[in-house]
Amino acid sequence: MLLGIVAFAQDNDYSFTEAAELTIVGKVFPNTPNPYQRMDFTKYGGWDEKDINLLEMPSGIIVTFKTDSPVIAVKPDFSYLHYTNSSCIASRGFDLYIKKDGKWIWAGMCAYNHDASTENGRIRKLVDHMDGSIHECLMYLPTESKLNSLKIAVKKGSFIEKGDVPFRHRICVYGSSFMHGASTTRPGMTVPGYLTRATGMQFCSLGVSGDCRMQPQFANALKDADVDAFVFDAFSNGNAQTVKENLFPFIETLQASKPGVPLIFMHTIWRERRNFNMEHDAAEASKIAVADSLMKIAVKKYKNVYYIKSNATSPTHDTTADGVHPGDWGYYIWAESVRKPILRILRKYGIR
Repeated sequence: MLLGIVAFAQDNDYSFTEAAELTIVGKVFPNTPNPYQRMDFTKYGGWDEKDINLLEMPSGIIVTFKTDSPVIAVKPDFSYLHYTNSSCIASRGFDLYIKKDGKWIWAGMCAYNHDASTENGRIRKLVDHMDGSIHECLMYLPTESKLNSLKIAVKKGSFIEKGDVPFRHRICVYGSSFMHGASTTRPGMTVPGYLTRATGMQFCSLGVSGDCRMQPQFANALKDADVDAFVFDAFSNGNAQTVKENLFPFIETLQASKPGVPLIFMHTIWRERRNFNMEHDAAEASKIAVADSLMKIAVKKYKNVYYIKSNATSPTHDTTADGVHPGDWGYYIWAESVRKPILRILRKYGIR
């Protein structure tokens, strides 16, 4: 009974707005039956159970809003809370940035435990004791936990309203767990997240952990995506055989529907577990050799296809989280390694 009184008192301190009633960005496919998922499974078929599980996760989805509230909190209803090698903040939390002097500055975060039966409806603050002036906010949703509902909570008497779409253009980033955000500390620390804030362009994440092999079902959906360009982390999952089987059909499916749209493929990064494990090293070397050889053909065979280098390794080889995924420092290095090459290519198409 006491817990109910406390919860009621907390609720009475706030007014609540469903996040979907505000402005949502960062989605390759903006219109989905559940606004906190990344695919409309009724429109596109061919998905297997793993695809569906991953695309139900809201990695990369951002809510934008304006408020004068001195406190910003959330009240989620989870359908699934993930336990992963990412931090609990990334996989089961929310990440807030506020614009200050024209730049997006980190403002706060919160995280939830991995039991929906105890966590659903629990109010958690991201930031408190602000000055009461109007702030323009970005809130990143969890990378891996799934939502039925998300209410943004502000102090009673404060206002909250839709934010503008704060980024130019729409660029699809389709990739592996690297683009999904595995081993990041916070949801905003992914490669697409960093590139968006650093460039002012909207890099929409379609990262699917362990499942980015350029399969036909992804090509069939992506060919309808309303985007200005594509960036692919397409050679981090799968093996040499899947690269051989899928690369050219994937390109041709997209180009048949998206003539003139740039397709930018990133070289996969060095996985640090290769350093001493000869089996892993041989498998990675074989896959990368096939990708390099086929991309050499692809950039000549197809117009508007590019292949750029990427890097997530420091000179000390100390940026990995688990031998496969970078940590935040490694993802920052990766984003910086591709930022200028991507922008140079985009400028050729008037995307600035």
